[in-house]
Amino acid sequence: MKGRLVLRGDDGYEEARVGRVFNARRPDRFPAAVLDAVDADDVVAGARLAVERGWGISIRSGGHSWAAWSVRDDALLIDLGALRSIEYDEATGIVAAGPATTGALELAPFLADRGRAFPVGHCATVGIGGFLLQGGQGWNGRARGWACESVVAVDVVTADGALVRADATQNADLYWAARGAGPGFPGIVTRFHLQTYAEPPVMWQDTWTFRLDDAEAVVHWLHRVLPHLDRRVEPVMAATRLTDVPLYDGIEHPGGTLLLLHTTCMADSDDEALTLLGALGDCPVLGRELGHVTGPTSVAQESVAQTGQNPEDHRYAVDCAWTDASADVLAPLLLDIWRGLDTEHSFSIWYGWAPTRPLPDMAFSVEGNVYVATYLVYRDEADDERYQTRVHEQTAAIARDGGVGVYLGDTDFTRRQDRFLAPGHYARLEAVRAERDPTGRIASYLTADRAGLNVHA
Repeated sequence: MKGRLVLRGDDGYEEARVGRVFNARRPDRFPAAVLDAVDADDVVAGARLAVERGWGISIRSGGHSWAAWSVRDDALLIDLGALRSIEYDEATGIVAAGPATTGALELAPFLADRGRAFPVGHCATVGIGGFLLQGGQGWNGRARGWACESVVAVDVVTADGALVRADATQNADLYWAARGAGPGFPGIVTRFHLQTYAEPPVMWQDTWTFRLDDAEAVVHWLHRVLPHLDRRVEPVMAATRLTDVPLYDGIEHPGGTLLLLHTTCMADSDDEALTLLGALGDCPVLGRELGHVTGPTSVAQESVAQTGQNPEDHRYAVDCAWTDASADVLAPLLLDIWRGLDTEHSFSIWYGWAPTRPLPDMAFSVEGNVYVATYLVYRDEADDERYQTRVHEQTAAIARDGGVGVYLGDTDFTRRQDRFLAPGHYARLEAVRAERDPTGRIASYLTADRAGLNVHA
């Protein structure tokens, strides 16, 4: 192996174990060793070493899993942080990228220089490995679909240490699983091959700032207009305590939590973008807003705002739910969450998704009308239990009435489990896992209750 192998007890072990875990709420779990792989050959060698020594295998790409799925007791943690090469084929429009490549900071600008685009993640520092394996909820996703739908092939190291290509015609079972299985994927992806698209000529944003007292009226309004919105329009409402929000001249921030309705749109021209954004119609509390701005933007500009809302070196307690609940049911539950936000960076989102088509044949298979996710962000370890209990109990309340399931990217199954794949897809994934990794060497979902996996709450 060309990369560094750090055994438990060696100098540098603690940094290798959790140094690249984004959530400062680091787990009390200890791998037998950590391999900082430098290429696919290292991953092959690492997998074979794990077989020789009887270790399990866990994998880290970007390190953004809230529950730190990559950190497992007594396993070989293969860290893919160095696998971030990017190569583009002009003839096919396919880009090949390593799993630690960050979507917004590396892949998006690389493609933009070539007039191409891909639905990278909203959080700029997320690596594409976990993002794509979990489905990939990205920019322009309502129009382009889940990012994993644009994965045309993956290079995979299997549980016994073989490097194979998986696509629609070869190793098709692995290809099916790679699009949505998340940490349950029975292999180690060393490279993704992605279909790119012509970069839309313009991107616009439209942002309203509302008082929390107007939240119920705004939620009802959004539920009315969402079914009719063009798929290129991406509406997200965020409850936030950050003070850097649009405010009209002469209006001071009143303090506490405010609502931002932040809608983005990619279009062929400025006029078309304005027309598409205008389809939101008249806000029912027009005249009561604290601020409103509209104008051109870019993925790079949006990433700056996202980074400000998701600071490093903070502790995170996170949960999510897909819901088909009506505004009458959902609004009071959202207000319960939003009124309780009590730290500077904590936030919660209502994301209008409104699926309109059957999904392709892939593992990913659970989505709903609205996506709700809450991120409690704090610094003190003593607050861990309080914030985790709060976020999971409040999200469970949403799941109980109209809930559809969860998106893997914002879950922690050690605290609350819910359905993440359609039942038939989960059974099929279990069959793939049994065939490809019969001894269960590659770590699967980190859960408090294996029997409760994929059981709808």
